[in-house]
Amino acid sequence: MTINTPDERIQQPYSRVLLKLSGEQLSGQFDSGIDAEFCAWMAEEVKKVVDSGTQVIIMVGGGNYARGAQLAGHGIRRVTADHIGMLATMMNALALTDIFESCDIRTRCLSNIFAEQVAEPFVHRLANNHLKKGRVVIVAGGIGRPYLTTDTAAVSLALELDCQAVLKATKVDGVYDKDPAKHADAVKVSTISFQDAVTDDAIKVMDTAALGLALEHNLPIIIFDATKADNILLVTQGNAVGTKIH
Repeated sequence: MTINTPDERIQQPYSRVLLKLSGEQLSGQFDSGIDAEFCAWMAEEVKKVVDSGTQVIIMVGGGNYARGAQLAGHGIRRVTADHIGMLATMMNALALTDIFESCDIRTRCLSNIFAEQVAEPFVHRLANNHLKKGRVVIVAGGIGRPYLTTDTAAVSLALELDCQAVLKATKVDGVYDKDPAKHADAVKVSTISFQDAVTDDAIKVMDTAALGLALEHNLPIIIFDATKADNILLVTQGNAVGTKIH
């Protein structure tokens, strides 16, 4: 893999981005469920981005409640397990929507699974209208079909809504040439190619389906630490934060 040195140059800011948040992140200090205090902090970070003029779509995972791939087996079919995972993302999206609204951020929860009693159905025009009115759009249900992760759903949704980048929020500050938890000499890279991200076994940032879809449509993915104050804003303003896959 080619190692690129950090590049601190500022690029053009993004006008519309998709922020991918995992269920693990939303659980914060807890082993499972929602950490409302952390989510409120995250809401304030997103508010900085919205106030700067960038439109934000959020795709949430559900791993803090259930992971479809892990549930499958012992009598539970994979399709059913993935449906359970989609419902887990719904719980996260509903909670996050309320927390964002309590922080005075206009937010709408849209769902890719049928759940009209608790959320609006995801419709392309409806999502676009919400975004143009300055609202944050939180999407539940992944892509609405089994065998596809929320990472793949995030890339698909970003393409559908004409996002300029996918921001993959993590608890580390980017991608390393090897596991920094195991190797003291691990080197962080500022940019890598989609090909390297897919073929290098030491890099596990997103599933190959998500990376392949982004590669096909030349949609950049930025891996960064979302738990550091102002990082989401800095990324959307074009600063060299984290690692850019392109």
